[in-house]
Amino acid sequence: MSSTAECPSCGSVLPATERFCAGCGLPLIPIEDGAPATEAHARARKIDPAYAEGRLVRVAFANNQAEAELIQGLLLEEGIPTMLRRSGGFDVPDFLAAGPRDVLAPESGAHAARDLLLSADMGELAAGGGQGGNPPRITLVVAVLGGGFVTAVIAWLIGQAL
Repeated sequence: MSSTAECPSCGSVLPATERFCAGCGLPLIPIEDGAPATEAHARARKIDPAYAEGRLVRVAFANNQAEAELIQGLLLEEGIPTMLRRSGGFDVPDFLAAGPRDVLAPESGAHAARDLLLSADMGELAAGGGQGGNPPRITLVVAVLGGGFVTAVIAWLIGQAL
């Protein structure tokens, strides 16, 4: 049973009944009595609270899970928290273990994350990020609408010929 909780940012120890740090506002991590810190606890201590505010936005695109975890680790070393999400179109059961991933970060850390990825020669991954939608979706919508328009014109021409 844990009787205390620790702030991942400032390290203050509070009673386990508290859920957020009074100084930082970050969620507290329960610590077991006498137990060493876990790997998750060590990762949480790296997060810079200044980069943990706002809604999640896409900052990078990865071709697979391993690449996404590499980007996530690189950003965490700079204090930027991230979350991975399967890219749209790959969220069906057949593709759960494979497929591209979006790397999401809070708005307050998005600019710093993109700058870091650009400086680490991962610019093509950061360029795929942003708040907009996926360019392939836009291409698909344009193709469907264009195909519908061409079909309507052909149907009209056949109707005029008869």
